Amino acid sequence: MTNERDRRWMQYALELARRGQGAVEPNPMVGCVIAAGDELIAEGWHERFGEAHAEINALANAGNAELTEATLYVTLEPCAHHGKTPPCSQAVIEAGVKRVVIAMQDPFEQVNGRGVDQLRQAGLEVITGVAQREAEALNAPFIMRQLHHRPWIIGKWAMTLDGKIATRTGSSQWISNEKSRAIVHQIRGRVDAVIVGQQTAFLDDPLLNARPAGKRTATRIVVARCPRIPLDSQLVQTARQQPVLITAGPQADADHIHALSQHGVEILTFENDDNILSELMLELGRRDFTNVLVEGGAELLGGCLDQHLMDEVHVFIAPKLVGSSDAPSPIGGQGIVEMQDALNLTNLSVERLDGDIHISGFVSREDSRNV
Repeated sequence: MTNERDRRWMQYALELARRGQGAVEPNPMVGCVIAAGDELIAEGWHERFGEAHAEINALANAGNAELTEATLYVTLEPCAHHGKTPPCSQAVIEAGVKRVVIAMQDPFEQVNGRGVDQLRQAGLEVITGVAQREAEALNAPFIMRQLHHRPWIIGKWAMTLDGKIATRTGSSQWISNEKSRAIVHQIRGRVDAVIVGQQTAFLDDPLLNARPAGKRTATRIVVARCPRIPLDSQLVQTARQQPVLITAGPQADADHIHALSQHGVEILTFENDDNILSELMLELGRRDFTNVLVEGGAELLGGCLDQHLMDEVHVFIAPKLVGSSDAPSPIGGQGIVEMQDALNLTNLSVERLDGDIHISGFVSREDSRNV
């Protein structure tokens, strides 16, 4: 039986879990609280991939405290297998805790209910589903990789108030202000890849790194059928300092591909031009990439939307007008036919940033898990 106190402690555990963002992937973010009534005994979170899990950190912080009357709150089902660390379920049992409250079941096939079963078989009271929706939203990228074997895909663009990402001449720097651009760099610093289309890479000559550096170093990816990225571009010239990957289809220029490789660029070749985007995402999933950021342009973002490969968006709207029917909009592709089928955002957030408006949320689809 749950109560308001259980929900409050679980919300705090979720706050702790978020502290691991960018450091724990491809593992999930997990927070743990040990409390007796309204008294906090100990807390912990999964701090870094390969290191102790949240439950182990919380139990260590509890020291010699008596835990038989305490409740352990954890945002994800305790693991029940030997991975990089021993099973947390056994540690919880051995600690003497008699009551465990869990937000969500772990979809990882080696856990997936086994942790709960072990706790119950040992005689512990186990309650599941407290703040489950919030826990699933927090670890939506982990869930995506477990269930669909691809990373969580974040679309980002900046646009004017009249919905343009550049003027009719292609001028685009800068649409958004410094505060908006700082948030983009923060996102770059916690993802596994930053992805652009070839046109964006060619016209903008971007670095695509995080400034300042974040917890993760993203692979910089250019989606192309026939790569024509100049050898003196910033991406190619810095490929040995931060990974660069460029896709190529069957008609790609072999000489240019060889020259790119000589500069340290990884070339990922595909036999079918039409499947490059979806096959790329599956390959990134095989590499344990958890979050990837797609920064455009319109053709690439449109392809992601058309192929159901956009899970979250961050849109920065500047109070500027540029006009022209020839000025590009952020999302191309085939798009939605009927307005009633337009995709909505859940987990919506709206904030003002010195005049810019930052809108973010999850892309809601009927064919995706409701997180």
